Amino acid sequence: MILPALLLSTLLGPLAQEPPATAPAAHSTASVDSHIDAGLAAFKKKRFRQAEIEFRQAVDADPNNAAATWYLGYTYYKIAEPKRPFHPDKQKAADLFAKAYQLDPQFRPAWSPSAGGGSRRSHKAKAPAAPAEPKPAAAKQG
Repeated sequence: MILPALLLSTLLGPLAQEPPATAPAAHSTASVDSHIDAGLAAFKKKRFRQAEIEFRQAVDADPNNAAATWYLGYTYYKIAEPKRPFHPDKQKAADLFAKAYQLDPQFRPAWSPSAGGGSRRSHKAKAPAAPAEPKPAAAKQG
């Protein structure tokens, strides 16, 4: 009885000691941005299910992306909007809104790539800007 267990552990031992397979490389920021852009384009055309797919892929690629999280939540809200007032998707949307603002309290949605100078993609709170150094007073000419 002990011998088969010993043989089995010997055979499986090297497998158990191998380092775990690494996850595929995280999606690049460009990939996340492209999913957000595609989601926004679908959303504007009221193709909410397609927008949901794109925003979900962006969130899956970068779970800390406030923009992807917020837009996914808003898409869930728009899908549930014509349904009863307390539809579960509306609660899911509220949870995603809260998560987005937890990830980036300064996040403000922008509905086009050119709007907001890229702030829609921010996934970390921005550090406050350093105060500008005072300019030296110009010498009076008399």
